Amino acid sequence: MKALIVDDEKNIRELLRIILEEFGFSVFEASTVKEAVSLLKGEDIDLSLVDLKLPDGTGMDVLRFASENGIGGEFVIITAFASSDTAVEAMKLGAYDYIPKPFDISDVRLLIRNVKEKLSLEKRLQEVETVGDELIGNSPPMLKLKETIRKVAPYDVDVLIVGESGTGKELVARAIHRLSRRSEAPFIAINCASLPSELLESELFGYRRGAFTGATSNRKGLIREADGGTLFLDEIGDMPVKLQAKLLRFLEEREVRPLGSTERIPVDVRVIAATNRELEEEIGKGNFREDFFYRLSKFVIEVPPLRKRREDIPLLIEHFIRLFSRKYGKRVEKVDSNFIEYLMEHPLKGNVRELRNIVEREVILSDNGRIVFRRPSVQRSDLSFKLGKEGIDLKRVIREVEVDLLKQALRASGGDRRKAASLLGLTQRELRYRLSKYNL
Repeated sequence: MKALIVDDEKNIRELLRIILEEFGFSVFEASTVKEAVSLLKGEDIDLSLVDLKLPDGTGMDVLRFASENGIGGEFVIITAFASSDTAVEAMKLGAYDYIPKPFDISDVRLLIRNVKEKLSLEKRLQEVETVGDELIGNSPPMLKLKETIRKVAPYDVDVLIVGESGTGKELVARAIHRLSRRSEAPFIAINCASLPSELLESELFGYRRGAFTGATSNRKGLIREADGGTLFLDEIGDMPVKLQAKLLRFLEEREVRPLGSTERIPVDVRVIAATNRELEEEIGKGNFREDFFYRLSKFVIEVPPLRKRREDIPLLIEHFIRLFSRKYGKRVEKVDSNFIEYLMEHPLKGNVRELRNIVEREVILSDNGRIVFRRPSVQRSDLSFKLGKEGIDLKRVIREVEVDLLKQALRASGGDRRKAASLLGLTQRELRYRLSKYNL
């Protein structure tokens, strides 16, 4: 949070700065009305402590400017000339309170503590109202998802998020963390599919120096890094069975034992896991522990695929155009209607992630503030196939066509696999599979 001190006495500003910084405020200083107005215009100030008597005006001038210009935050007037009329006028202009000079430091601390608690509560309430700013959409499935997040976030229960790849499971996890009592503590995320078993275990639980070759120093591990906050385990369905047993023990005991150590360390952490796998099927295959599943699935949130909320696609397109316009310094003021129509009809098997990639590509290629879009299509060549009496090797023909289109997409994208996948209407995983299949 940001605070502004407006006082022409340097020693007063220094004293108030020390107190405000004790409460975690970033502090700005001004000695005149002009300086204060300039800072209020340029900074999002949460709390302003304003002296009534200033060289070029009064604290009321600062309050009046804020009131007339819709500038928020709380204002406290500091004055050696306190009177009932001053207090009434200050309150009418929206002041939170006033402090008479000379002031008692303990009284100032109490006032700042109360203001900070009020500001924190207001921010939390605002976040609840705007839960999941990144979770774009007003379709019934998304409204239901946001309502579920609001309800589960305040309660310190572990959560399992399920949904297809690209649906935004990590965004859901972050929204839960942001609305929880742990919001000021760390949010630590790890992809369980990205590391081999041994490395994943050491990353999660930490290790002592000499625990294995290369362990030249102690490491806390991500579970302890998340102490007091939230640990997000993405792709939990890919976690090795052996490690599942150790994590299950942690979930039950809330203690970790670093590799190479006999010490058991208590940890206060909320666990949110996510997967795109059907864990019940993985249990049947022996790839996932049943007891681990039931421990994780105490509260399950399902993230809908994009095909079940297509009415949100225009909003998502608008959001991503703004995002990538800022990122690449482009001005996109007009979007061809056929671009939106194409995406409304497109399978979008990669869900929001695929949509994001397509929009990013079009923003980069846009000219003169406009996205001019031509539907990708397969251009037919003179080559045609006729089914003669001897028949045809359909598998060979399909293979040749698929290989040719894969090569064309790679050439057209300059070897960028993400763009090539978008041109072919595939997810990156599907593209990788086909490239591997044909040794391309």
